[in-house]
Amino acid sequence: MSLAILASQALCGTRVRPVRVEVHAASGLPAFHIVGLPDTGVRESRERVRAAIVSSGFAFPSGRVTVNLAPADLPKASGRFDLPIALGILLASGQLSPVKYPGGTALSHHTFAGELSLTGVIMPVTGSLMLALGVAANHPGTTLILPSEGAQLAAHVPQVRIFAATTLAQVAAYLAGQETLASVSPGAFPVASEAESCLSDVRGQDVAKRMLEVAASGRHSMLMVGSPGAGKSMLAQRLRGLLPDLSIREILEVAAIAGLCHDAPLSDGHGAPFRTPHHSVSVPALIGGGAMPRPGEITRAHHGVLFLDELPEFSRPALESLREPLETGEVTIARARGTLVFDASFQLVAAMNPCPCGWHGHPERSCRCTPDQVSRYRNRVSGPFLDRIDLQFRLPSPASGWIHQQPGESSAMVRSRVKQTRQRQYDRQGCLNSALSAAGVGQFCQLNPAASQLLTDGLARWAWSARAVHRTLRVARTVADMAASSMILPEHLAEAIQYRQV
Repeated sequence: MSLAILASQALCGTRVRPVRVEVHAASGLPAFHIVGLPDTGVRESRERVRAAIVSSGFAFPSGRVTVNLAPADLPKASGRFDLPIALGILLASGQLSPVKYPGGTALSHHTFAGELSLTGVIMPVTGSLMLALGVAANHPGTTLILPSEGAQLAAHVPQVRIFAATTLAQVAAYLAGQETLASVSPGAFPVASEAESCLSDVRGQDVAKRMLEVAASGRHSMLMVGSPGAGKSMLAQRLRGLLPDLSIREILEVAAIAGLCHDAPLSDGHGAPFRTPHHSVSVPALIGGGAMPRPGEITRAHHGVLFLDELPEFSRPALESLREPLETGEVTIARARGTLVFDASFQLVAAMNPCPCGWHGHPERSCRCTPDQVSRYRNRVSGPFLDRIDLQFRLPSPASGWIHQQPGESSAMVRSRVKQTRQRQYDRQGCLNSALSAAGVGQFCQLNPAASQLLTDGLARWAWSARAVHRTLRVARTVADMAASSMILPEHLAEAIQYRQV
């Protein structure tokens, strides 16, 4: 009898956990068992592995074969364990003897992932880029052997060496030292596409455009309230054009999530994701979940923007489910079989009408809603949810003659200022102002005496919660950074207070 041990990886949401594939081959009545909380897809690998081994020119052991996927309390899913299971069987049965490779790399420094077809061809697996990110984080310097499809994208991950393989026989020959596998080089990232919508398309609404720049500069969440045609959706769609290009790490994380969701990876170049779910979206579709938990819209908007138009039309449970992700930047999906964590660091942008008919407070059109209807409409959005939104602003109706106004600044001009403002924040505190902790607010959001008195007066007038105060100070810090001021002055705080008056 013999034992073989290989390394693989399991996906737990957007987290990667190492899995030790232990294969034991012994004499006895023919049997093939897989243990370690495998799901149906993993259990069915017995038939795929058996056929792939025979089709690749090897013999399947006639005795008892036991495969343990450790740790035993971690649920295992997907066919990505086919390749390490098949290799373990060949090693444990003595049909394959691994050797050391150029540079002294041993078998223990390899990680394997791949689904096998009945012919022995290695099929692509979901989340290959996510696996590479996990290997780089947990075991830097490891060699990861992946199917050819998806390997080039995974090769962008630093601190991990990617080898591409097409068949089981090819990997077996590589382990035996009879053949070499090609080390995959990363291809070029797609060129960032120009934003289709430019801020210069918006005529008038100067205060709203200023608020949009503040939101982009500090990555603050934002709610716009206004009558139909005030420009809420138009402004929200142009926020993406104000955001700086993502870093290489962020691009890889966004592409990895797109791979989990079977979306086209990197389809928008270096630009941030922009997700606009319909108000009929269910809670699992918004935050993630389902019988087999999948990423939701907030995870697909990771490092990007989540735009919720017609905010009160979303279901109350769906909106309330956003409260924790807005604070933590991730969402935890708890199920009986285990707990999954999905990244969800998104910038929330929401828009709504002031009343059901949309004309409440309009200077020229009369509202048909009763006070009770207006109250019920606004109460669809709870106070605790609103308390977590940094910028809340009432958009005025466009002034007469707005169509004849000259175009304002382009998105490119504003984006250059946003980059400078963000760089000031990174240089000072290592993160954007929206991510400041309570201790960070106390350390970096310093007020001069006049601004401190203004904040005290505001607290007495509006009875803000502690969370609202912290969020106002973060916005004021962003406004001060836009003015290159080291201290928050009264005019900076006054502007931040203005953006919290819905």
